Amino acid sequence: MSTPDFEFVAYIDESGDPGLKNVRPIDNRGSTEWMTVSAVVVSRQQDSNLKAWVADINQAIGETNTQVIHFKDLSAEHRLATAAHLSELPVRLFVVASNKKNMRRHRNERAEQVMSRQWFYNWLVRILIERVTDWCLRRVKRQNLPRRHVKFVFSQSGGHSYSQTAAYHALLMRQARGGTPVLAKWVPKWEVMSHNLVEAYPHYQRAGLQLADVVASSFYQAVDNLDTGPCNGAYARALMPRMAATVEGAFVDYGVVLQPTPAWSADLSEDQKEIFRFYGYDFTVPWWAK
Repeated sequence: MSTPDFEFVAYIDESGDPGLKNVRPIDNRGSTEWMTVSAVVVSRQQDSNLKAWVADINQAIGETNTQVIHFKDLSAEHRLATAAHLSELPVRLFVVASNKKNMRRHRNERAEQVMSRQWFYNWLVRILIERVTDWCLRRVKRQNLPRRHVKFVFSQSGGHSYSQTAAYHALLMRQARGGTPVLAKWVPKWEVMSHNLVEAYPHYQRAGLQLADVVASSFYQAVDNLDTGPCNGAYARALMPRMAATVEGAFVDYGVVLQPTPAWSADLSEDQKEIFRFYGYDFTVPWWAK
């Protein structure tokens, strides 16, 4: 199959880790309680501007000795300024935030048979791809665009096999096209996918990946109260103008996805719930579940 011409580029990064054997705070020592996976979607026309946008952000916050954004190394003031700047750019943002306590020591044997040990990471990526491809297909149809495909660019980090991620991407496309996805509520839009449009680079080599890190880290700091200090939702709130929404304008389960679902089933503290409430989530326990 030849590589199709693409209309969008989706840059994907994560914060936290996918470990499930031991998960804090259940275990004193173990993997992070949360993992966030984010996407920054930009049109092909705007993709060439990403490097300049990152340079503009660094200039605005006084980081003139670097062309790379390291969000975790910035001061709180500069993190907020960076998120606010990103919220003004012509991009669309997505995030999946998984609280892993309910996944502790869980095994998906069926997924492991197909895609080895990184099934949990791939599952979160699948949730992200479902929303990203839906948004892109909506835009193609609304604007009657001549091109429709999305190129997915992943940030390389330790522990992930991106050849397996690419293979999983191809599997999702085949399942969606054949009408046989394992999960039926959401289906990746195969019409905008190609297994030849999946790439991976180190974070510092692509400006789009640095912006995706801003999104993943902003939401991670909004929900984490173990490693990054008290939950701070200021950065994630600042991103709202660019977060993806449904046709009806809702962020819930679209631009901002909380796992586990439904929201009331998630074992979250009040400070962790704050950012999700901001984006429209309702944690009221239904009468039949009490």
